[in-house]
Amino acid sequence: MNSKSFDYLSHVTEILERVKNTQWEAMDACAQKMADAIADKHSVFAFGASHAGILAQELFYRTGGLAVLNAILPSEFMLNTRPVTQTSSMEKLDGYPSVILKHTPIHEGDVLLLHSVSGRNTAAIEMALEARKMGVTTVAITNMEYTSGVTSRHKSRKKLHEVCDIVIDNCGDFEDSSMLLPGMKQKIGPTSSAVGCTIVNMIVIRTVEHLMEKGIEPPIFHSANVDGGEEFNNVLFEKYKDQIHYM
Repeated sequence: MNSKSFDYLSHVTEILERVKNTQWEAMDACAQKMADAIADKHSVFAFGASHAGILAQELFYRTGGLAVLNAILPSEFMLNTRPVTQTSSMEKLDGYPSVILKHTPIHEGDVLLLHSVSGRNTAAIEMALEARKMGVTTVAITNMEYTSGVTSRHKSRKKLHEVCDIVIDNCGDFEDSSMLLPGMKQKIGPTSSAVGCTIVNMIVIRTVEHLMEKGIEPPIFHSANVDGGEEFNNVLFEKYKDQIHYM
């Protein structure tokens, strides 16, 4: 069978290999910060607007995940908004990310992961700037090839990678889509979700390794669909209630 689908699979595999070879140091630095925060009874948050929010949803309240990872999911930025084009307008709105943070229980010593593929929109940039003022460690997951080819939409004229403490490149193509079929003018096959979900799960695994090196039992969810799973998870909810903000 000859299909561009298999070229896409090969391309994603190549990108993941590139991530492993070039981004591990930054990913490990992120994991160390997360482990330190968890050990010190602080919280970890994740945010992304529109499709970038998929990584925040990937990280929280799921089997095999850290119970203390909190997703910031304001409805105006999420894909169930109608009309969905409103999310694009909200990403550019000055001042609103500060309001979101004001109503988020985020504090000095916490960690905030920010996912923006283009890294140009106000939402993630303003949130990073405001969080850093609060003493929060900020981590950008972005596409450096993409962001290098566009201008900032934030009033500072800076892009996400310029305002965060740690920067992780998802090593994707410009505009994110990756496959151009004969006769088409627009590429298909974005890679940021597939690669981004791999990146954040690698970070979670590395965070767990760092916690275990500290002698701390990692707060990892069981599936609620196995016998005893809900009871096990309820113990985590109680034990880590001061670090969990989505209940």
